Amino acid sequence: MARPHDNWERLVRATLRREQLASGRPGHGRTPSGIAGAVPPSLTRSTNIDMILQAADEIQAEDANVARILCEQAYRMAQNLDPSSDGRGVLQFKTGLMSIIKQKLAKKDGAPIDRNRDIENLWEFYKRYKRQYRVEDMQREEQRLLESGGYSANFGELELSYSARKKVFSTLRALVEVMEALSKDADPHGVGKHIQEELRRLKKSDATLAGELTPYNIVPLEAPVLSNAIGIFPEVKGAISAIRYADHFPRLPADFEISGQRDADIFDLLEYVFGFQNDNIRNQRENIVLALANAQTRLRIPAETDPKIDEKAVNEVFLKVLDNYIKWCRYLRIRLVWNSLEAITRDRKLFMVSLYFLIWGEGANVRFLPECICYIFHNMAKELDAILDHGEANIAASCRTESGSASFLKQIICPIYHTLVMEAANNDNGRAPHSKWRNYDDFNEYFWSPTCFELGWPFRMDSPFFMKPKGRKRTGKSTFVEHRTFLHLYRSFHRLWIFLVLMFQALTLIAFHKGDINLRAFKAVLSIGPTFAIMNFVESCLDVILMYGAYTTARGMAISRLVIRFFWCGLTSVAVTYLYLKVVDEMNKNNSDSTYFRIYILVVGVYAALRVVLGLLLKLPACHSLSQMSDQSFFQFFKWIYQERYFVGRGLYESLSDYCRYVLYWLVIFICKFTFAYFLQIKPLVKPTRIISDLPSLPYSWHDLISKNNNNALAIASLWAPVVAIYLMDIHIWYTLLSAIVGGVMGARARLGEIRSIEMLHRRFESFPEAFVKNLVSSQMKRMPFNQQSPQDAQDMNKVYAAMFSPFWNDIIKSLREEDYISNREMDLLFIPSNTGSLGLVQWPLFLLSSKILLAIDLALDCRDTQADLWNRICRDEYMAYAVQECYYSTEKILLSLVDGEGRLWVERIFREINNSIMEGSLVITLYLKKLPLVVSRFTALTGLLTRNETPELANGAAKAIYDLYEVVTHDLLSSDLREQLDTWNILARARNESRLFSRVEWPRVPEIKEQVKRLHLLLTVKETAANIPKNLEARRRLEFFTNSLFMDMPSAKPVSEMMPFSVFTPYYSETVIYSSSDLQKENEDGISTLFYLQKIFPDEWVNFLERIGRDESTGDAELQDSSSDSLELRFWVSYRGQTLARTVRGMMYYRRALMLQSFLEGRPLGGLVVDNSRANSLSTQGFELSHEARAQADLKFTYVVSCQIYGQQKQKKAPEAADIALLLQRNEALRVAFIHVEESVVAEGNVSKEFYSKLVKADVNGKDQEIYSIKLPGDPKLGEGKPENQNHAIVFTRGDAIQTIDMNQDNYLEEAMKMRNLLDEFRGNHGLRPPTILGVREHVFTGSVSSLASFMSKQETSFVTLGQRVLAYPLKVRMHYGHPDVFDRIFHITRGGISKASRVINISEDIYAGFNSTLRQGNITHHEYIQVGKGRDVGLNQIALFEGKVAGGNGEQVLSRDVYRLGQLFDFFRMLSFFFTTVGYYVCTMMTVLTIYIFLYGRVYLAFSGLDEGISLEAKMLGNTALNAVLNAQFLVQIGVFTAVPMIMGFILEQGLLKAVFSFITMQLQLCSVFFTFSLGTRTHYFGRTILHGGAKYRATGRGFVVRHIKFAENYRLYSRSHFVKALEVALLLIVYIAYGYTEGGAVSFVLLTLSSWFLVISWLFAPYIFNPSGFEWQKTVEDFDDWTNWLLYRGGVGVKGENSWEFWWEEEQVHIHTLRGRILETILSIRFFLFQYGIVYKLHLTGKDTSLAIYGFSWAVLAGIVMIFKIYTFSPKKSTNFQLFMRFIQGVTSLGLIAALCLVVIFTRLTIADLFASILAFIPTGWGILCLAIAWKKVVWSLGLWDSVREFARMYDAGMGMLIFAPVASLSWFPFVTTFQSRLLFNQAFSRGLEISLILAGNKANVEV
Repeated sequence: MARPHDNWERLVRATLRREQLASGRPGHGRTPSGIAGAVPPSLTRSTNIDMILQAADEIQAEDANVARILCEQAYRMAQNLDPSSDGRGVLQFKTGLMSIIKQKLAKKDGAPIDRNRDIENLWEFYKRYKRQYRVEDMQREEQRLLESGGYSANFGELELSYSARKKVFSTLRALVEVMEALSKDADPHGVGKHIQEELRRLKKSDATLAGELTPYNIVPLEAPVLSNAIGIFPEVKGAISAIRYADHFPRLPADFEISGQRDADIFDLLEYVFGFQNDNIRNQRENIVLALANAQTRLRIPAETDPKIDEKAVNEVFLKVLDNYIKWCRYLRIRLVWNSLEAITRDRKLFMVSLYFLIWGEGANVRFLPECICYIFHNMAKELDAILDHGEANIAASCRTESGSASFLKQIICPIYHTLVMEAANNDNGRAPHSKWRNYDDFNEYFWSPTCFELGWPFRMDSPFFMKPKGRKRTGKSTFVEHRTFLHLYRSFHRLWIFLVLMFQALTLIAFHKGDINLRAFKAVLSIGPTFAIMNFVESCLDVILMYGAYTTARGMAISRLVIRFFWCGLTSVAVTYLYLKVVDEMNKNNSDSTYFRIYILVVGVYAALRVVLGLLLKLPACHSLSQMSDQSFFQFFKWIYQERYFVGRGLYESLSDYCRYVLYWLVIFICKFTFAYFLQIKPLVKPTRIISDLPSLPYSWHDLISKNNNNALAIASLWAPVVAIYLMDIHIWYTLLSAIVGGVMGARARLGEIRSIEMLHRRFESFPEAFVKNLVSSQMKRMPFNQQSPQDAQDMNKVYAAMFSPFWNDIIKSLREEDYISNREMDLLFIPSNTGSLGLVQWPLFLLSSKILLAIDLALDCRDTQADLWNRICRDEYMAYAVQECYYSTEKILLSLVDGEGRLWVERIFREINNSIMEGSLVITLYLKKLPLVVSRFTALTGLLTRNETPELANGAAKAIYDLYEVVTHDLLSSDLREQLDTWNILARARNESRLFSRVEWPRVPEIKEQVKRLHLLLTVKETAANIPKNLEARRRLEFFTNSLFMDMPSAKPVSEMMPFSVFTPYYSETVIYSSSDLQKENEDGISTLFYLQKIFPDEWVNFLERIGRDESTGDAELQDSSSDSLELRFWVSYRGQTLARTVRGMMYYRRALMLQSFLEGRPLGGLVVDNSRANSLSTQGFELSHEARAQADLKFTYVVSCQIYGQQKQKKAPEAADIALLLQRNEALRVAFIHVEESVVAEGNVSKEFYSKLVKADVNGKDQEIYSIKLPGDPKLGEGKPENQNHAIVFTRGDAIQTIDMNQDNYLEEAMKMRNLLDEFRGNHGLRPPTILGVREHVFTGSVSSLASFMSKQETSFVTLGQRVLAYPLKVRMHYGHPDVFDRIFHITRGGISKASRVINISEDIYAGFNSTLRQGNITHHEYIQVGKGRDVGLNQIALFEGKVAGGNGEQVLSRDVYRLGQLFDFFRMLSFFFTTVGYYVCTMMTVLTIYIFLYGRVYLAFSGLDEGISLEAKMLGNTALNAVLNAQFLVQIGVFTAVPMIMGFILEQGLLKAVFSFITMQLQLCSVFFTFSLGTRTHYFGRTILHGGAKYRATGRGFVVRHIKFAENYRLYSRSHFVKALEVALLLIVYIAYGYTEGGAVSFVLLTLSSWFLVISWLFAPYIFNPSGFEWQKTVEDFDDWTNWLLYRGGVGVKGENSWEFWWEEEQVHIHTLRGRILETILSIRFFLFQYGIVYKLHLTGKDTSLAIYGFSWAVLAGIVMIFKIYTFSPKKSTNFQLFMRFIQGVTSLGLIAALCLVVIFTRLTIADLFASILAFIPTGWGILCLAIAWKKVVWSLGLWDSVREFARMYDAGMGMLIFAPVASLSWFPFVTTFQSRLLFNQAFSRGLEISLILAGNKANVEV
């Protein structure tokens, strides 16, 4: 019977095993770690418990007793560290560990254990272990290799033992630590003495043990590591030497401990003086070392024995890092810490740079306040300067704590952080108005004024900066207040609106003067003067109003400027208006005296001249330097009044040439726009306007309140309003058209689309090597030894190019094979030979030459002409000529290598004769060409044998094959004369007679010959053409783009050692990392699994995958799951086709692979020593990934950090994502993961205290996370938006001068990674006045093939990220940062606030603010299209709608932001136009497109209700239809996405060709793209408008799944009800009213044509969610949807019920955005429009006749009240009294009878008709909706009146009615089976073209498909 503890052992081990399987997943490759894998994080922070337990697991099989000793020591350490087991998971860990200790591990041969001998046993095992693994010999050998620089020749052997060696060192270190702990109780004269001696020896001399196991990131600075070659690069040595502690530095205290095995350096002093955290010190030490080393390599690589960093390199780093600080000091006019650059020593520069980085590295959230960092640095640098002047190091007063120690975090950062926290808490999780709390920008802008020095140093805690928010009291803002109002659009871009209004006014006045430009017309046009002055005054008023909330804290000068401008603009507007009124008076009096006119002209002229001069000086580049130099106070005053001065936004001007380009661009747009506006919008309305205004008093059909006796002003307004609306937005149409033209021309000039098909790639392949070498091969590689002999001709040069091109091309092809885009056969055909052999011609890939030999033979067989004619026919196909030549020369070379003696003489003679015949032109005479097929057959038989491994039988067969070849050539191929000569050749005849001829064959052993034999065999045997190689469309696209990019302009490639270092940075939260096996098999409601779906979408890639893992095509899914390795490969195969982190990591790690390949081929000497160049001579890439120097060089230049924000929590919860991330770490040694770790501890009174740490980890040798850095944070870092805060905490772990931001739905490709060093060199290129700070990169959207919707999004996105951004960057110079994958100047941005902004809600679109910030801080953003990165997009309509809603909401918040305001104010006029129409202006114009429909229809409805339309039409016979048609046509084209498609079509034409572009456009139209674009228009309008009105912008998770699932009707209704359905039904109601009561000359046809766009919008908005819903018209699903919808509608829910389950809770959620008084007032104003319907219709009823009294309208409200009462009677349901319920039923019955009788009587005895009843419904429905809107807006009032329940029931009725209106057509169409078939083709047409039977899949008919 088993003992209890045996059962406990099994339980513990089973539990641990299950946890490992759950977290590690089978097949992960993670080393099983037993109990070591369950150590809680709280125990690993300060101990090595996990390492000790891992060692116990490792040595369990060797010595179980020693393993037990280690486990017991681990338990003791855990008990000492947490005796009460308060930490998370500590108690469970201790229990499990104790149980294991008590098991068999604690026994030895069944006998009790003598614990007194534990130390002796441990010592003996330690000595035995060292002998067993030859540790000392291993160390000596590595030290010898290191000193000799002999890594290159031994990299393979060293790499193979690397993992095992680290495990040995890890176990040794654990043994040493346990021995050290136990030796305290050992015999000091016995084993204890030996242990102490060993410990002293290790600490004194053995650095390897510590170095190999000391965690480090890139450079092992704490201790030397022999396995990492980076430490012996001379530039790294020089950088380490540069920061070393010097004798003249202040002396550190004697008790100050230097961490690790290194010399003291400047960071030790900074750590002691200011109390920086140790891991912050370690992190920034490496950062500085790498920065100095890389700066040095750009100058030169030190060749001295003791390398030094040049002064120029130090200056470069110093000035770059402190550039923002220097500008800040100059702006505030304070003295820098140093007097001049020349006066400060090199050491002090390094001290300053290091101090700045340390402040930044520990700044946490304060990093978002760059000028606050400058303030801290300024004061700390002063303290440091004073300390450096003293002999002793002292703790700085600012960082001294109460205990006397130093803590920068506690004393400097925490006070600021706590103020930020309290202010962030005041924002009510983003719901509070922005004006109520201070955001990051407000805090930072406090330091833009000299008043910031009132903070003092150390901080004065009573400063206003640390002011705490007090209750509801408004907190003082800084320089800007983000009030939520549309007025920001006018305030920020007032120059645009003034310009448009003035031009409209001028054109209208000219049109009303019949186009004549006379004096009277001129005076009328001069009325723009008062308009301009008044509009300027309005802007100054807005400045005053919208600054409310900042008056108490804003700078006095800023307030003074507002007041001065207010009075100045007020006075000028009054004066100009008064003068112009006098001018008008003179005009009306026809007075010849023009005094006022002259005065007016003078005043306006002087004012205009002053504005022009100021504008030129401030905006025109040529005048800007003059304005900067002017010190005249008068001029400076006016300049200050004209434009406010900020720390940012200064110098926003471009070079004169750039300025002229974008001015010309906008002048072309203005000419087109105003010509169109004048002739087609304004002029056609002049005559109708005159007629209407001159008409006599017209009869009104309703009770008119305001329109009588005012010349029909409202009628005229309704006519002009849609024209004005389109006038304000159609400039965006002209911008779009011109940008398409300019972008297309620029793309063509950049040579985009030159190679756009596989045929073009084939034709131009021979030009690729030269282009590749020119652009992508560094000068260092071009000087390689194999190229020492200068080529004699172009052919030799081409061979050199091909030799350099081949290793790169082959690795690209290899990567395509690894990604399963091509098969093994395609890979062999695509490989290009090395071209480094002795063959004297270029060898091209076989896919170019396949079947060419056979075709050439056919030509030869048909030859009836001369040799020249035959050769000319062959040369028509240049690759056929290459194939013939290669075949000929290879045959000679192979035959000569196979035979010797007489056989060799025969070969030489044959080829000599043939060569002579070729020279003489007599080849067709010398050879009998009809026998060529026979010769080829014999030769292929020979090569077929030679491609196999040698055996005696094959050797004999080869000899016989050569003899057969000899017979055929001699007796069949050669002419008779030559045949006789050979037959009578004595030497040959004697050998033949003696059977020596070809008796022995020299089997190919030389790699070059073996390669040629294999290649020649394929050349002769591959019969099918390779014209379609590769077959995969994605492989084709990638190769086409890559080869096309070789001919585009790009900087030449620098050697890897000299290139700019960079980091890649990916934020991650909780998205999919790798799909699990269950995810692969999980089926959706249609019966489709992810794996099945992908097998059908990517059939060729599935077959290639099976081939790669060694499986045949018939292998089932279950068989793959049985094998752990195949199962893991399958999971990765699926994950690499989704939007997963695994795909992103694989793509980004291609950068490292490319750098290793480039570095390996450049052959940089290791450590400055000369190494063997044999591999350089052959350009072999074998083993480049194992090369220590290549890996070290790549790590020196590239870092990849994934910021997995909640990785720590995921690990604690054993979440599968944590295990998958750990797997990625194991598979990618250069991958680093940063995350937030939360340490909980119990403090007084049971409260839980949390400490937050920013950690960086990598995988150790055992596959576990190894902590590299752990930097304590002042608190929870998430104070603002999640993503930028996630980026901010981890950005301190990035390295290099550049940083590429990559989202986790992106991909990369090896061939594109090879161009990265070219792209980085753009930072040093000439791109205008300023060097680039952000490099824009082209994207390829890889999700376009999933469905038609995905295709629309893909094409729309591709158009924007290519042509759109091309034009924005040049010539418009307003490209911003629109997301990933742009490359940032890292130093520029981290010293200026980071790569994004994080303030809550206002920075919801965090990415674009990096572009705003960069531009405002004198950055320069460019765009480059010779390199691309993959990107995934949303694929379902709901996903797309959520994404567009998120972006539109973000743009709504941008309207309120200070960044947009400053750019709108500080850009010159034309650049401001570009900026507006490509950012928030795009959404304004989108909204205006929709509003135009409303304005037009409400205007028409007004005319219809009032009865004026018929009267005016009968009188005027003209209503300006020309203008209206122009307006409505423009609106319709915008609405259906035509102008969105124009750049898209231009892009297609450019990159795919005209025919493909036309085909794509037609296909999109057939797939109803116009419906999609119209629907998207509504999405953007709704979210943009709601955000500005009410706020509510938020991050919306869109999901990134595979299968496009069927969406329930209720889910669609919830998502689109308020954004689309309500608005569409309102438009439909307007159209119905218009057709019922309006007058249209021409009847119904004219009406339909006039309202076509409106009807199209109604249909699109109502039914697009169901048209684009998979299986949306399948009957069974329609029935299920109806049941689900009715259940949702009627379910009342309870506590905790969500809106997706109950209509009531959803309805409440829909009202959340209305939560302010301002919002309620705005909703009230907007809701008034719904009451127009009832007011108009009641006067149109037959019942009312011609009566227009108000009593009629009042009676209609009485009728409405009666209807409401009847509704309440019918819906009343008493809950208690049964008797009362019977009474209510009686009342309901009586009411029904009375209602029927009343209706009958009214119809009989009055003029009420059936039509009137329907009209009344039309009247009361919108009125009821208006009442509902008002009740919702004033919810509290309605609730207090006890009416809220009634309102809710009315609302439910409305939603039920709307749902039924939408559902009825869907249900009707679902009756017809062909509709769902048609819909499937509509949605999945792209998938059909790739072989997907989507109709079967959607039906879940897997069995039929698999059969």
